[in-house]
Amino acid sequence: MPSLDVSDVLLDPDFMTMDLVCRRIVVVVGDNGRPVKSEQSFQFSGVVTTNSGQNMDRREDGTLIKGAINIHTKTPLMAGDADQQADEITWKGKTYYVVQVLDNLHYGGGFNKVICDLKPLG
Repeated sequence: MPSLDVSDVLLDPDFMTMDLVCRRIVVVVGDNGRPVKSEQSFQFSGVVTTNSGQNMDRREDGTLIKGAINIHTKTPLMAGDADQQADEITWKGKTYYVVQVLDNLHYGGGFNKVICDLKPLG
């Protein structure tokens, strides 16, 4: 498996989703020395697979739907940390947060597996 190169499959338009959208919040230091947020959005492509499907958790205060997807892509995406917000991915009308980015070089040069959780409504 370490030498398996499936990049031909992952780049095949029959498997690839071409209309993924990433929304990224970038914080830069303004002229006055204060942080200024700016939003960037861009379209990218990747192979989307289910991670956990959609699960409904019933709680006392209502219903919360949870779900997760995996995206195999060459596009660099970012999970959040103390200094940066996580990228938001829109796919099929739903918005997901990037929670983890894994290097998947064994799929072929430059591929990442990106794990995304469904953004709560509200």
